[in-house]
Amino acid sequence: MKKFLAIVVALILALTLTAAMAEAAPELNWSDIEPALEAGGVAGQFYTFDEIAVKIWLPEGFNPVELTQEDVDAGYIGYFQPEDQSATVAIMYVNVDGMTIDDYAESLSTMEDVTEVKKGTVNGLPCVNYQMPEQDSLSIAFATEAGYMLELTCVPMSEENADLVWGAVIASIQAA
Repeated sequence: MKKFLAIVVALILALTLTAAMAEAAPELNWSDIEPALEAGGVAGQFYTFDEIAVKIWLPEGFNPVELTQEDVDAGYIGYFQPEDQSATVAIMYVNVDGMTIDDYAESLSTMEDVTEVKKGTVNGLPCVNYQMPEQDSLSIAFATEAGYMLELTCVPMSEENADLVWGAVIASIQAA
């Protein structure tokens, strides 16, 4: 019975996250997601990025990958994968010369390999999310006061329960 309840909770959460992410202006809040994860027995932990004062929850089994100097120079501040490297969460801090979320969303909308560009909020922070089907990825970006974009990319989107897992990761992004 407990397993059945966990599956039902996970399915409800997946449908809720999918619906929220499909809306024109999704609003996700960690406080709405966390109880469902706990009820479903989904474990994970928060990672804090002091350099940008943000924390992000990742499911159990996602481990930090050591960044090379080349990665750091490209703007990566975090890279996480499970041991089998079947999925990736990449966090970048990218100089966009002061673009606003609206500017960034407009720029993304003109790119051929980008689809489903939608603005919204996560834990009260304005953002834009988009997909890159050829890379099987979902990304979300937040403008910072320093004129940069904090961008989180989750791969793959095609895996079973991707909406649930990536939706929870995205819903967790908040000030540290």
